[in-house]
Amino acid sequence: MTTPQIPLQLRWPLRQRFEYFLPGDNAASIELIRAAATHTGGDWVVVCGPSRSGRTHLLIAACQAAIALREPAQYLPLKHLPDLTLALRGMSGTGVLALDDIDAVAGNHEAEVALFDLYNRGRAHGGHLLFSTPKLPSQLGIQLPDLRSRLGACTLAVLRPLDDEQRREMLRRQAARRGLELDDGVLDWLFSRFSRDPGDLIELLERIDRASLAARRKVTIPFLRSMVPGQVIDLPSD
Repeated sequence: MTTPQIPLQLRWPLRQRFEYFLPGDNAASIELIRAAATHTGGDWVVVCGPSRSGRTHLLIAACQAAIALREPAQYLPLKHLPDLTLALRGMSGTGVLALDDIDAVAGNHEAEVALFDLYNRGRAHGGHLLFSTPKLPSQLGIQLPDLRSRLGACTLAVLRPLDDEQRREMLRRQAARRGLELDDGVLDWLFSRFSRDPGDLIELLERIDRASLAARRKVTIPFLRSMVPGQVIDLPSD
């Protein structure tokens, strides 16, 4: 069996960097992740937070920060991989190793052993591991006692979801980076009709940006109402 070659750098979006992440109430957790990624202090980190709380953004931001310092970085989205064991065994133990959704290995004995072995390789070769999970490590259902122990020894960075005012500020900042201005009326209109999930809001903003550039129009409520169906897709509100 051949071992897959894991790329050191994928085509990560520019916006998935630390400076594009609105901290909200998560400043301390973000600094823990940044310190681990840049070898400026701290230990290995488990990033814990609900879906769409920014876990993936911060793990990829950590990889991009490491690469900016000419350090190797590897990112694995575990829940999207068909063979977890093979992927984990294909990772080196050096640089920043970011493992997204480690709950995907729970109950899979071979994958749990592969993750435990990767943990040990990282310790042996000076790597810095970052894990993400929607639950606390003790709640994942990991069966391998040694792996439970190792994950429990990591520093925990808990992410708290943004409230509505923080989400509005996030959208304003993201729009400003694109040269767009969203006034309070536009934000009220968007928040009353579309999902307030941060990831959905960014996707919505990207569609609005493309439509605004194509039409060469400012983003106003009449413009949003006139957009061609399909450019902005209604999403369920929270």
